Order: sequence, then C-alpha cells, then structure tokens
Amino acid sequence: MMPMTSETQPEKQSPHSPAASPSGPGRPPAVDNLLSALGNSVVGQDDVVRQVLASLLAEGHALIVGVPGLAKTLLVRSLAALLSLDFKRIQFTPDLMPSDITGTTLIGADAGGQRAFRFLPGPLFANIVLADEINRTPPKTQAALMEAMEERQVTAAGQRLPLPRPFFVLATQNPIEQEGTYPLPVSQLDRFLFQIDIDYPTEEEEFRVVQRTTSAYDAPLASVISRERILEMIARVRAVAIPLPLIDYASRIVRQTRPHREDAPAFVRETIAWGAGPRAVQSMLLAGKSLAFLDGRSEVSYDDLHAIVHPALRHRLVLTYHAEAESLRVDDLIDRVIESLPDGRYRRRPAGAGARKGLFARILSRK
Repeated sequence: MMPMTSETQPEKQSPHSPAASPSGPGRPPAVDNLLSALGNSVVGQDDVVRQVLASLLAEGHALIVGVPGLAKTLLVRSLAALLSLDFKRIQFTPDLMPSDITGTTLIGADAGGQRAFRFLPGPLFANIVLADEINRTPPKTQAALMEAMEERQVTAAGQRLPLPRPFFVLATQNPIEQEGTYPLPVSQLDRFLFQIDIDYPTEEEEFRVVQRTTSAYDAPLASVISRERILEMIARVRAVAIPLPLIDYASRIVRQTRPHREDAPAFVRETIAWGAGPRAVQSMLLAGKSLAFLDGRSEVSYDDLHAIVHPALRHRLVLTYHAEAESLRVDDLIDRVIESLPDGRYRRRPAGAGARKGLFARILSRK
C-alpha cells in the first residue's frame, strides 16, 4: 500500500460537516497527540481519518472502500501501532477457510501426559483485525466474522470464547474488480458501523505522497495511547449527552428510507428496495457522540449527525433495478431523504464536477 503523510492545510469544511476545532475544551490531549502522530504517515484524507476514529471510539466496525494504492492498509496498521493494540491482518482469498480466521482445535498432550483437545486461537483474537479485500473469500468464510462482530465472541469446540476488548474489524474492499469476488450479504454489511469511501488525493497531497515514498523518509510510529486509556475514552463517548429531539431526528431519517411505509416519498419507493434498520439509528447516535467527543464537546449537535449520515447509511440501502440502471448514487439519495424532512436543517454539499448522468439520461442526451 502507498504510504501517505498529513502536512496538508486544513480543507474548507463542507456545509454538512462540523467545524473541527483544533482542541476543544474537554478534548483529551491524547486525541491531539494521536492525530499529530498519525499525520507522520498519512497524507490528507482528513474526513477518512475522522470517520475511522469515530468508529473506533464508538466500538464499531468499518468497511473501507477504495481503489488500490490509497493507503487503506497503512492507515489501519498505523492506528494499531499508535494505540498500543494487538494487530492482526487477514488477507482474504478464495481458499481461506473459517478455521483459518477463528482458530482450530488440536489434539495434544496435557501437563499430565494425557491426550486432550486444545484450541489454537486464530488471528481474529486481536484488538484490531484488518480484513483485507474481504469480498475475495466465499460466504462461508465471510460468515465466520458475523458472530465475532456482533457478540464479540467465537464459538469453538462447544465453548464460547470472548474476544479481547477493544475489538474492531476494519475491512477493505476494492470497488473496481468484480470478477472472482463474493459480495457481502446485507446482514453482514449491517454489522459495520460505517462504510468509509476513500477518494484519490488532491494534487498537493499526491505530490507529497510521491515525494516521501520515493525518499528515505521513515514515519516514526511510537505508541501514544495505552489500551486502558482507549477503554476509558470509549466509556466517555457513551456518556456524551444527546438531546431527545436529535434522537427523534436520527430515527426519522432512517424511517424515511423505508419504501414500504405508507407515507414514504415517491422517489424512495422508486429507487430504494429495502431501507435501513434500527442498527442505522444506533450507528448514527454512537458516531455522533464520537464526533462530539473528538471535538471536546459534551453534547451531540445536528451537524454531527449530518457529518456521519452518509457513511452510516450508504451500505444499508438496497437500490431498485431502476435506480441501478440510472446509475444513481446512494449518497445523492441520502441527501434527498434528509431534504424531504420538514425540519429544513440540512444543506446538501455542492455537486461534484464529475457527476455521471444516469443510463437513460445519457441515452436521451444523444438525441
């Protein structure tokens, strides 16, 4: 993976994301130290780093989607080194078996010389597990992660074996190649707190990437936060307050994505086959608390929810055939869902210059 560094100037905040203060009044100095140290190995990608940290502090899992060479693996490995956590990488391949992930039971001699079964833990028994190219392994191996992601345990040889805390699965996926891949089932996608999309670096960022990776520069990665401190920060995130109107607001956003409701907007019924479930509301609220904690605030704001609504929902919506034929973007549909609420609190980000037209629109434009 191509390393990246982070010396870029802070980008202008989008209308729907909170202005990240350098150091909030209640923000632990450890967070500033972590961001500063991470900047030694990761260039730019400020939103991606922020979303990954929010996922970790919410004790959730993240699916990182991006083309090769954008430092997905480096970002996860660097975080593990800076957080003093046990890190294991699993390269998912078509011949990978479930026992290669969870562990296997062996027969050996015990202390008394008697033959007995002994469980050999697999790479899943770690604090941070990088599931690299998770969609390249068959469904039976993908399913081996489901119990671990939801219940933080592995069942083997009739025993329930708890996983160490904190436990995070950070999976990567290449959106380009579809041949020889196995799409993740909806039930497993729903277990990811976020789907984080990584885009290409800016011109300035790419220059710094190339400059550093073709020189003798070696990013120092010394531990800045202990495991006990991380668990304390996770507990503090849970204690961040969230007003009841914001809980109702997040719930209404998620309910608005369900096409089978009688009051569902017409565009939702036409473009969304299945909407998000209750886990989406939980993800939005916990991630909103994480962002408030990262900014040193004691209460969640509407801007926090707007900042995480896309990564929290984009992998939970199943589009109709009509929407896929039109090449509609999930993020654009999420924008329309929020704008259809009567609150009027959301402001859509400016449309990208490279936005593609739908299939039928492209055909009609030729006439």
